[in-house]
Amino acid sequence: MFEHTGGEEVYAGKIFSVRVDRFRHDDGEEVTREWVVHPGAVAVLAHDRERFWMVAQPREAAGEEALLELPAGKLDEEGEDPLETAQRELAEEIGKRAESWRHLTTFYASAGFTDEAVQVYLATDLSDTSAESDEEERIEIREVPLAELDATIASCRDAKTLVGLLWFRAYVREG
Repeated sequence: MFEHTGGEEVYAGKIFSVRVDRFRHDDGEEVTREWVVHPGAVAVLAHDRERFWMVAQPREAAGEEALLELPAGKLDEEGEDPLETAQRELAEEIGKRAESWRHLTTFYASAGFTDEAVQVYLATDLSDTSAESDEEERIEIREVPLAELDATIASCRDAKTLVGLLWFRAYVREG
C-alpha cells in the first residue's frame, strides 16, 4: 500500500496534463513520481465475419506516416460514457455503426508514467452511417480480411491495436 502525500500539476495541455506527486509506502520510503494525467480512451474492433476495419493515419510523435490502428479516440466529450465514445469514434473514423457491442478489456497504456486506461470494444452487426470527423485527422480506412489476422498482428506496432487483435484472436473469433 502507499499514501499520496502531495504534489502539483506542472503542465496542462489540450490532451493531457503532467503532475509531480509524492507517495509514502508502507515501509516508510517516500518517492516522487512524474506522471501524465489522461482522460482515457477507447478502441473498437469492428468486424463482419469476413473482415475487420482499421485505419491508417500519420502519428508524428512515433515518426509513422501511416500507422495501422483500430478506430479509437479519447474520452474527451463531457458526460459521454466509454461506449458512447466508441460508437461515436466508429462512425467518425470509418462511417459504420454496430447493432452489437461487447466490452473486451480495459488496460493501462503505460502504467509507469500515465493513468491512461484504454477500453477495447468489439462491434458487430455493422451498417453504414455518417458522422462529422475531426478536420485535423488524416485517416485512410482499411478493410482487412479475417484471413490476414495473424499477419496483421505480426506487423502491428500500436499497443491498443495489438491488445484488441490479440483478444479477438484468443477469445472471440473461435467463439
